[in-house]
Amino acid sequence: MKFIHMSDIHLGVPGRLIEGIDPHARLARAFGHIAEHHRDAQRLVITGDLTDRADPEAYVALRQALQVLPMPVRLMIGNHDCRPGFLAAFPGHPVDAHGFVNHAEDLPEGRFVYCDTTRAQTHRGHFCDKRRSWLAAQLEGAERAFLFFHHNPLHLGDPATDLLSVVDEDQAPLRAILKAHRDRIAHIFFGHVHEPLCGTLAGIPFSGVPSTVHQTIPTLANADVSLSGPLEPSYRVVLIRGEDVVIHQVPFAWDGEVVEHGCDWEAWARLA
Repeated sequence: MKFIHMSDIHLGVPGRLIEGIDPHARLARAFGHIAEHHRDAQRLVITGDLTDRADPEAYVALRQALQVLPMPVRLMIGNHDCRPGFLAAFPGHPVDAHGFVNHAEDLPEGRFVYCDTTRAQTHRGHFCDKRRSWLAAQLEGAERAFLFFHHNPLHLGDPATDLLSVVDEDQAPLRAILKAHRDRIAHIFFGHVHEPLCGTLAGIPFSGVPSTVHQTIPTLANADVSLSGPLEPSYRVVLIRGEDVVIHQVPFAWDGEVVEHGCDWEAWARLA
């Protein structure tokens, strides 16, 4: 199975720049690249911060932009989104019994579980008891699961970034659920950090995807502000190959030189 992971597209009112970048132009370029090169992907998952300030016009623009894609799309919300505004723009989107934008689907490769980690008017992640109970039930019924969050569900060791993770009081019980089911969790995907990340959470592999707009520049120094800049955006192509998970980062907006390297040793040796 192939699927695409994107995050933090930060759409605003069309024409408004986000830190000097047109997020709509970036998204159109990303979608065009995906449609050209990865039409065989079975899903595109966008893990939140669909908008920058939850403008209704931004959600309408996203709905229109999605029409160019040949594969099913799974949308999640982040701290820059508004749950009622999102559901107004996507009224058929599934929610759980408590109104959170939690949903899951069973595919041949396993259960894909999309988790709502947002709370209004805070950039921190939250995953309350109701949401944890929902997640535990999803994991109980799965032989193999792939989890998607917006917020990073663990501290990453960069103090400024850690101020924006899932709050400590929700992190610990969430970790307990993940540890209890780690034999069936193949991978955890998240966005929010605007940074290419990989590691393990209690032995479970995770990856964080860059934004399609601005990127975080980690310092790993004590600070209460994070640094960002207009580094190259990217999306991820995820390949589930039996029991293996392989992730490729695609710099879709790169305009610089591209050099072809042959795979034959003798051809390489002649270049010396």
